[in-house]
Amino acid sequence: VPVLRPPLDLCRSTGVALGAPTRVLVARDRNGVAEVLAARLEAHGATVVTFTPTGAEDAASAAAAALADGPLHGVFWLPALDVEPDPEALDLAGWRAVHAVRTKALYAALRTLVRAGAAPFLVSGTRLGGVHGYDAAGPYAPAGAGVVGCTKAYAREHPEVLVKAVDLAADAAPGAIADLLVAEALADPAVVEVGYRDGLRFAISLEERPATADGGLPLGPETVFLVTGAAGGVTSAVVADLAAASGGTFHLVDLAPAPRRDSREVHLFRTDREALKREIVDALKASGERPRPKDVDRRLMAVEREESALAALEAVEASGGRATWHGGVDLRDATAVARVLDAVRQAHGRVDVLVHAAGLEVSHRLEDKEPAEFDLVFDVKADGLHNLIAGAGQMPLGALVVFSSVAGRFGNQGQTDYSAANDLLAKETLALAVRRGLRGVVLDWTAWDRIGMATRGSIPTIMKAAGIDMLPPEVGVPTVRRELVRGDAGGEVVVGGALGVLVTERDTTGGLDPEAVGAWLERHGLPRLMIGTVRAARLYGGIEVETRLDPTEQPFLYDHKVEKDVPWLPGVMGIESFAEAARIFAPHLHVVAVRDVHFESPFKFHRNRPRTLLLDITPALVPGNGLVARAVLRSVTQARPDLPAREQVHFCAEVHLDREAPPVPRVDFTRPNGKHGRAIGKNFVYERFFHGPAYQVLEKAWVDGQRVIGAMTRAEVPDTAPAGTPLATAPLCLELCFQAASLWQVRSGRPMGLPRGVEKVVVHPPNGGGKPLHAVVTAREDGTSFDGLVVDPDGRVLVEVEGYRTVEVPS
Repeated sequence: VPVLRPPLDLCRSTGVALGAPTRVLVARDRNGVAEVLAARLEAHGATVVTFTPTGAEDAASAAAAALADGPLHGVFWLPALDVEPDPEALDLAGWRAVHAVRTKALYAALRTLVRAGAAPFLVSGTRLGGVHGYDAAGPYAPAGAGVVGCTKAYAREHPEVLVKAVDLAADAAPGAIADLLVAEALADPAVVEVGYRDGLRFAISLEERPATADGGLPLGPETVFLVTGAAGGVTSAVVADLAAASGGTFHLVDLAPAPRRDSREVHLFRTDREALKREIVDALKASGERPRPKDVDRRLMAVEREESALAALEAVEASGGRATWHGGVDLRDATAVARVLDAVRQAHGRVDVLVHAAGLEVSHRLEDKEPAEFDLVFDVKADGLHNLIAGAGQMPLGALVVFSSVAGRFGNQGQTDYSAANDLLAKETLALAVRRGLRGVVLDWTAWDRIGMATRGSIPTIMKAAGIDMLPPEVGVPTVRRELVRGDAGGEVVVGGALGVLVTERDTTGGLDPEAVGAWLERHGLPRLMIGTVRAARLYGGIEVETRLDPTEQPFLYDHKVEKDVPWLPGVMGIESFAEAARIFAPHLHVVAVRDVHFESPFKFHRNRPRTLLLDITPALVPGNGLVARAVLRSVTQARPDLPAREQVHFCAEVHLDREAPPVPRVDFTRPNGKHGRAIGKNFVYERFFHGPAYQVLEKAWVDGQRVIGAMTRAEVPDTAPAGTPLATAPLCLELCFQAASLWQVRSGRPMGLPRGVEKVVVHPPNGGGKPLHAVVTAREDGTSFDGLVVDPDGRVLVEVEGYRTVEVPS
């Protein structure tokens, strides 16, 4: 998901210097950005060398020529700012030309520089749409994703230098792009993927979401599957799972020939692997070869692939389905792939599920990665996808599932080709899903346990040292089926457990300069009663705020003692803290609602001592122009120095932000009169309620069936210190609703309730006239949840509350 980043003037320096004697290499685009950028860089004092890449060889030559004239300190890579033709209108040669200029030329230029002993900073520009394609519109120019994947892998190999992939909107002008590229080179060392949309700055992070219930693609005997890389161990297991769930028809595609059902080697692989190894050793000796371990392993791997292929066929047949093996198919060969698709077209006229699982990985650091190796790894995945879609033509396609990798999502050392290809597959799939209206699923697998490539050699040990969990097959295998049948529309999903170093922050404060935030809040006039110090803006932890509160100073604390002499932080002030923090980096947005509020546990001030509350806020992009900020209020306490610290979550919610404030509703409202019965006075209420003067908001109230109307006390005692502190919400109005609900419970013979949660809160601007306010609260049938409004005499609504829930107050 795209998450909000701090504006660059709130970020720390990257350490990049653009003045003399800095020399910078600029790879040109075709839209004039390079010329503007060169002028900007020269104005800073840098020496600029420009060239127009046409492919890997000339990029390597241009980099070498630039090095011959002196050291290079940085590279700005701009070809991915150009919008490529519709990939479905390109033949294979045209497709390859697109990626030769963008991705393969970048690899070649960087390899040349690194082999010469340089490790320049790198800023790549793309035009995926401003948020790297992770929105409802999908990637605008998805070919740029290969550049992003290569850039991320370079960042993993050279963590000591600045590396960024900066994504721009489709209509971004050359001058604006050049300014942003320069600014990103100078500030914020914490993120690699960053982008701009509608004046906001985003990076790409992760968000855990539950898989929704069934409601997606139905799987059954009529389902037609086409699966590439079918002889792979992971793919074979996935095919078996899909077959058992559907009993459908499977077209299995691989470079390997059809497996032999009577193979003695496969039989031994299944029953006695040590005996198989002995036979392989004997066969090598008999042929006059020395049985080196790597030769034995190579032969074992070939048998393992044949066994996996046979297992896939057997699983389909055991489910009652039908399987056809298409062997000897090189996915880089457009004619061979088209032949397979023609056969499927003749047999069925459609593909319901296309699973592109083929791929190979050969890890070498950039300086050691030969061009032929890069081409092979990249092309099997990239050309393979193009040939599959081209071969399908206009044949109906229900879903496309591509096997990607955490290397595509995060980049990985030694895998510039693999990272580039996987990120490209992800964005092309998301773009295709939008164009064709199909279900596009991208699975970023972590390393598998017990099956697949990562089980061999030292990889499990490396993963453990990096804090990365291996993926158990029983967890990973059903993922493909789940993502096909679940109710929402797919997308890119990281499949794994602990991700270790992959999600380690690149900077201690997440790139934020905490000392700059205070002046920023003042300049934008943002409420900040509940914002003490903004400590960090982490990519995977969100905005971190620490606020010290003293119950002897703040009326909303010392007048809110639920237990004797123990102030509790009011729930309404928790909501206030969320609303304030959500706008820190988006001051021009409006809080349109606070949803799914949960009061998990009270935040108490024992012995009236000050405490520090911790806020974690992660504003993420949602469809449209809005943001949803997931917010958590927590505390960390340590009873004694020799005991571990204890973290506790108190409140959590979602704050919804948008450019437009919600319209102010009006309702028919008549001030209570004799028809509403006898009023309950303030003294009656606060003889029973615990609230002190600042929170005695009910002047009087009328209970009428399931409804209670509460008149608000005219403020005589301030609820904040200093008095009149600007607030983002209307805490006392919201408190009026909460207390009116509690009063209804007491008058109905129920225990008094404290806040447990709220489905939705909407706060509108005050009417400015000082008119008397009333809460109109209606109890739902369960007697513990309520809906309410706060209105003025004209029926103008100031606060809307839906689904307020209570829990019995502790005695």
